[in-house]
Amino acid sequence: MMKRFLIFFLIAGLLASCENTFLPKPKGYNRIDLPNHSYQALEAGYPYQLEYSQYSEVEPDSFNLQEKAWINLNYKDFGAKVHLTYKDISDEVDFRTLSNDAFKLTAKHQIKAYGIEESVLLTPEGYTGVVAELTGEVPTQFQFFVTDSTEHFLRGALYFNTALKNDSLAPVIEYIKVDMAHLMNSLKFED
Repeated sequence: MMKRFLIFFLIAGLLASCENTFLPKPKGYNRIDLPNHSYQALEAGYPYQLEYSQYSEVEPDSFNLQEKAWINLNYKDFGAKVHLTYKDISDEVDFRTLSNDAFKLTAKHQIKAYGIEESVLLTPEGYTGVVAELTGEVPTQFQFFVTDSTEHFLRGALYFNTALKNDSLAPVIEYIKVDMAHLMNSLKFED
């Protein structure tokens, strides 16, 4: 009798323990090890000189191959690119048109952006720059342009080759923003 009683409680205990609901652990983000910042000079042949990250590769912009001064800084390890577009300011293309285009390109992201924070800065060479930091699920989180307002206009934008949420990319975004700030501060337009 004692044996049956023990078996009954053992089976009842097993059945009762199977009623717990299983809750999976939430997904985590991979750890991203970022290298120390290190820079190199852009090769000659462009109407501007600058220092860019050693962890990126310079490649021609495939969007418009006719523009030889348009380049991408490809961060292959991070799946990111910084698109740099350059224009001469002239009678055909004036400063106002170029700056309005830059502001319009940033404003296109207002639909998905939680916020756009713009700042005006002065580079060590005396050029004026405008930086736009975008928050939210936008395709570009950081944009800028730097100009001498009479002859040269350089615009840059950071893009990722992924559909991941920007909060998981935050360490990489911050890392590349430091590189882009160094790029702007080292920029020199050719005469």
